[in-house]
Amino acid sequence: MTDNITVLGVGNILYQDDGVGIRVVEALSTGYDFSDNVTIVDGGVLGINLLGVISMAGRLIVVDTVINHGRPGDLHRLAHHEIPHRILAKNSLHQVDLIEALTLCQALDHVPNTTIIGIEPLNLNTLNENLTPLIQSRLPDLIQKVLEEIIQSGGNYISKTG
Repeated sequence: MTDNITVLGVGNILYQDDGVGIRVVEALSTGYDFSDNVTIVDGGVLGINLLGVISMAGRLIVVDTVINHGRPGDLHRLAHHEIPHRILAKNSLHQVDLIEALTLCQALDHVPNTTIIGIEPLNLNTLNENLTPLIQSRLPDLIQKVLEEIIQSGGNYISKTG
């Protein structure tokens, strides 16, 4: 049986590139229809409050900014076994809470197989609801990476535009 797949976009849309995870799940929700085993969730900055959503996932794909000391616009994929090593490099408060929620799932005896798909941000500090032009230009590539991860995880999709 194929695990249920949850695609969880996190971030704060008020701080420019920090909202990229939310922008990706918005684009996925409006542009694609997914198989019954795929759920798209706008997690915003809820962090620890997403414990219920996270604990119900068989497969969790998190979309967010990832500071990995690369160039702004670089795409990153952190596999399940790599995520604990990133705890010391927490990028923002919502990521601290996300890691804590994944840790709390251990107490529930269910930690979903998690992958983080992200992009190196250009600006996380400016109060602006729009992504920087650089990150906006990379959005289609980031969306494609998430779609590929969904397929690899056993989900399917079709474009709503044909």
